[in-house]
Amino acid sequence: MEDFIIPKTMKAMTLTAYDHLELARVPVPKPGPGEVLCRIKSVAICGSDPKMIHGGYKFANWPPYYPFIMGHEWAGQIVELGEGVDGFQVGDRVAGEAHVGCGKCDNCKRGHYTVCLNYGRDGHDGRLDMGHRHYGFYWQGANGEYNVYKTSALHRIPDGVSYDVASMCDCAGVAMHGVELAGVTPGGTSVIIGPGPIGLCAMMECKAMGSGRVIVVGRGAKLEKARELGADACINFEEEDPVQRVLELTGGIGADEVMECSGAPDSPDKACRMVRKAGAVAIIATYKHPEVPLPMNIINFNEIRIVGAKANPNVSDKVLHFFAAGAIQGEKLVTHTFPLEEYEQAIDVFEHKKDGSIKVVIHP
Repeated sequence: MEDFIIPKTMKAMTLTAYDHLELARVPVPKPGPGEVLCRIKSVAICGSDPKMIHGGYKFANWPPYYPFIMGHEWAGQIVELGEGVDGFQVGDRVAGEAHVGCGKCDNCKRGHYTVCLNYGRDGHDGRLDMGHRHYGFYWQGANGEYNVYKTSALHRIPDGVSYDVASMCDCAGVAMHGVELAGVTPGGTSVIIGPGPIGLCAMMECKAMGSGRVIVVGRGAKLEKARELGADACINFEEEDPVQRVLELTGGIGADEVMECSGAPDSPDKACRMVRKAGAVAIIATYKHPEVPLPMNIINFNEIRIVGAKANPNVSDKVLHFFAAGAIQGEKLVTHTFPLEEYEQAIDVFEHKKDGSIKVVIHP
């Protein structure tokens, strides 16, 4: 077991107001019962991060206070154990999940802890027994040198998987959860709309899970990245009608399942029009304007199954295995890395898709 010298204070990138970030020195948190202190090695920027910085989650009370430390896609190393921790050791390399449910409500008991019925009762009100933690959104996150986590949020990183790749466990897990909810038809046709980081992971997961053909709908450099990573067919929606093209490629029947990862307001409608009768559509994206139109008669008459997918419950170990096996080519998704001090530049590169950025990773 390694010995680590833990400082009293650490660097952290704090959100002090909407659109105002400040590099600060803050106390290193201490792990309580059932918790561990982790040294953060890599933090991947998520599409929700710039939105949160700009105040796009006021309705959800994210962040709940200032100054607030964001960051929820991370990997690091355990450096201190809290009381009663079993199953982890100092020195373990781990990747984290953003959600830890209360463990007591009906949803948590059924494994649906990302939709915990006690969300928001995070322990700050004194009800620690009912606490749900949403790291980086409602509870201090990983944009610092250290953070404390409940052990139920942690998964060991397989040998050969780097911290940078492991930090995408959350991103790839969001894709995996949606793919599992929709299901993959062995030998069938899967469509991915939106080849961003989540869509590219979904594409590789569908292939790994037995899809006979994966079609990706997108444009530009990210569509070319999908081709590079193994997409069987790519449709540029700026050049042709993706619904018509999917129907052509499937003999007029439609795809077996469609994973909507783009967040474009017209994409759920298109997904329902390109999926086969009795097929499935997974809504993995989130939308700037949530009032998204759907073709209800087509959904009804064709018995289309639509599933919403929130976050990444119960999939992290599967994703880490896919990284280790090369089924998800994580190293090809990390395009930029920055030190914590250059976080604002990193956000700019990611948010505005500069220099062909796909996944941007911070090194605290």
